[in-house]
Amino acid sequence: MRFASLSDATQSPEIRRAEGPVAIVIAEDEAALLETLNHNRQIGFRTVIVVAPVDLGIPDPLPHTTLRIDHITRGPNVTPSIVNPIVAALPRKTWVYYGYNAEFLFYPFSETRTVGEMLAFHTEERRFGMFTYVVDAYASDLAAAPDAVSLKDAHFDRSGYYAHARTHPDGSPKDRQIDVFGGLRWRFEDHIPEPRRRIDRIALVRTETGLSLHDDHTWSDPERNTYACPWHNNLTAAIVSFRAAKALKTNPASRYAIDTFRWHNSTPFEWRAQQLLDLGLIESGQWF
Repeated sequence: MRFASLSDATQSPEIRRAEGPVAIVIAEDEAALLETLNHNRQIGFRTVIVVAPVDLGIPDPLPHTTLRIDHITRGPNVTPSIVNPIVAALPRKTWVYYGYNAEFLFYPFSETRTVGEMLAFHTEERRFGMFTYVVDAYASDLAAAPDAVSLKDAHFDRSGYYAHARTHPDGSPKDRQIDVFGGLRWRFEDHIPEPRRRIDRIALVRTETGLSLHDDHTWSDPERNTYACPWHNNLTAAIVSFRAAKALKTNPASRYAIDTFRWHNSTPFEWRAQQLLDLGLIESGQWF
């Protein structure tokens, strides 16, 4: 089903009674878009919402569980302007994920367990947000993939990640909140605006009345921005994303300054969560 506007979509029964978990895919261009939508369906999202500019081509027909909304997807504060109306319109206590095209969600044991099973366990632990890292992926051969997007030749950094405590304006640390850095946004920071260098994102949340997303990928509820509960570590997930690489190779200011993204810590991505678990980029917590 296709909606001509965001307001039409959020007033529709298809959104207001959507079955969760729900995935929101913000399509900035056509790069790996169908692969992104298929991945979200394969890991178990029961409703997939793709938000795309009206002139962006997506082959029809889409599966009946996939909803398309015509809306701009680039510009200042555009992500909250898309996500917040949808979150407000979805049924309360619905788990929702948001990401972009050419981004792929991986969580512990995602080869054999659905996202719904994982979120059911997370809910039992009284956790209503899940901490995720954005792991930058990039094509090894930029001559063969000028936009840096290649699912067959995907690489990422196996190390070079770090975090520090997130602080209040007075400098005191916020409880169980961290800012995480690494990947291409760290290695090519000269080309990345400082507010966009973090790679932490709370990409999975359970909806609640009044909940809203900020432009820095944090939520209005401080507890949903935490990486774990007070008593033990929780599940974490990763978003393997070509978005930073694509931007660096398509933006005129950085396009010609970068010949390759490979370095001594590059490793091929095997498209399985176990590789991310082995490298410590995601955690299983108490879920086995």
